[in-house]
Amino acid sequence: MSHPPPRRPDTRTLATVTHAAFFLLLGASLARFLLRHPGEPRTPWIIALSIMLSLLYVLGPAVGATPPPGARAAGGAATAAPAAPVANAPAPPLGRLLWLGLVVATWVVLVLLAPSFAWCAVPLFYTALRTLRPRAAIVLVALLTTFVVIAQLQLATAFDPNLLLAPPAVAALATAVFVHTERQAEAQRALIDDLIRTRRELAATERREGTLAERQRLSMEIHDTLAQNLSSQQMLLQAADRTWDTDPATARAHVRTATGITARGLAEARRLVHDLAPSELADGAGLADALRALDAGPHIEVRFHLEGTPAPLPDRVQSALLRIAQGALANVREHSGARTAALTLSFLGDQVVLDVADDGHGFAEPPTGPGTGTGPGTGSRTGAPDRGHGLPAMRARVRQLGGTLTIESTPGEGTVLSAAIPLESTG
Repeated sequence: MSHPPPRRPDTRTLATVTHAAFFLLLGASLARFLLRHPGEPRTPWIIALSIMLSLLYVLGPAVGATPPPGARAAGGAATAAPAAPVANAPAPPLGRLLWLGLVVATWVVLVLLAPSFAWCAVPLFYTALRTLRPRAAIVLVALLTTFVVIAQLQLATAFDPNLLLAPPAVAALATAVFVHTERQAEAQRALIDDLIRTRRELAATERREGTLAERQRLSMEIHDTLAQNLSSQQMLLQAADRTWDTDPATARAHVRTATGITARGLAEARRLVHDLAPSELADGAGLADALRALDAGPHIEVRFHLEGTPAPLPDRVQSALLRIAQGALANVREHSGARTAALTLSFLGDQVVLDVADDGHGFAEPPTGPGTGTGPGTGSRTGAPDRGHGLPAMRARVRQLGGTLTIESTPGEGTVLSAAIPLESTG
């Protein structure tokens, strides 16, 4: 079961002022009557009706006969802000109508007996506007105003145009201010609802984007580590199977190499579970040492060169460059037919560059697939086809760091992959 939210401070202030004005006018009218008409036979009736009107006015909100300012009956739910009187507002409950009818009837009798009670109608204007539908409320306000005019004309000793025009002007002003205020509150509530809905949609979008980004990151991590290790193991075990009978020593060497790759793959799998740095960097080894320890499988010689003065690199830069090198060597092993590959790590002051060159057969196809072209994160002079997840993953890594990835290849002359990352954008 839902409960109405607490009223806002401005609506509580409005309620307090309205109630205080009603009782102040009621007390002033009663005092005026008693001072001007001492010993009148109708005095007991006036006092009794005043008390009755006070009790009805007090008991109305207590029994839920009139909604507090800021509560709106819309589909049975209440909201904290004042409601704008709209034509399709739900009808008020029968108990609320009966209560309002008793209050108005008691006030009419009082006005007929003592016209000085006429100005108590002003707080009743707000009560009617809060209780009834807009059209019904305006009709009731018009009737109350008519009674006020008649009462004032009865009290006057001579005709005064102010007595005929002032009450309708006051009623019109009070109604217009109330309606305008309520409509502004409704517009403000609609705006707040829109902002809340927009914020929820934005949060949901950010969660979806975060999920997609994490999936992409894990995809790249798995491709550059587990998938490449499994591919190397498969090649080594196949080579061992082919040479087991003719060259057992070489076959066992392949098995031992595959066992080492398996151990590294297991370490990578555990790292993925714990989301730590690459295992090659986790033991305190630098990027140069990790690159120097890489291999591209049997029959491919890997050489490493370090140029420039090494500078401290952020962990994410070291991790990205290591993964790019692993992916590039996997491509060399699987696609190039190369015999040698060279890794060059260059510190150029404002950027760090990793070059991976091989002496394979190269290619001349234009770039295809996502992430090709020039600009930050991509680049190719002679082109390189994106196969699987390797090149897109490399481009995504350098793009996240504000760098560029360039691939140069000539048929029969090998391929050079270059990843350049600016150091000022990675601090």
